[in-house]
Amino acid sequence: MLRRNGTVISWNAAVAYIAVIAYLGLLGYLPVQLWLIFTFVSVIAYVFYALDKKAALNNKRRTPEDWLQFLALMGGWPGALIAQQQFHHKTRKTSFRVVFYLAILVNIGTITFYVLEKDTIIQWIKSTLGAIKL
Repeated sequence: MLRRNGTVISWNAAVAYIAVIAYLGLLGYLPVQLWLIFTFVSVIAYVFYALDKKAALNNKRRTPEDWLQFLALMGGWPGALIAQQQFHHKTRKTSFRVVFYLAILVNIGTITFYVLEKDTIIQWIKSTLGAIKL
């Protein structure tokens, strides 16, 4: 039962995050395409976890953990979280879990910082690019 509840919570967290990103895009706080990108990267992460689990069961070549963590950091953590619960994969290795949850925090923190400081960031980019003489 615990696994089933974990999967439900993972699905809810994943859908809620993607929905919030889409909503912030519609409000103009984020690029509208960002929710599509995060959804796409989440699907890719889910597939990589599924393939890695299958490879683990068949003693085949595995997906490097760094690649799985990179996908999570790039916004694919919702798909990775669902896959972890659904396939019971990468749920016991503490070092992997710590890095995974840090990747989630960095991803959410980056989006939050961008939403809160969007104008400042855009101004800084413009001034930095304007200062570069080619």
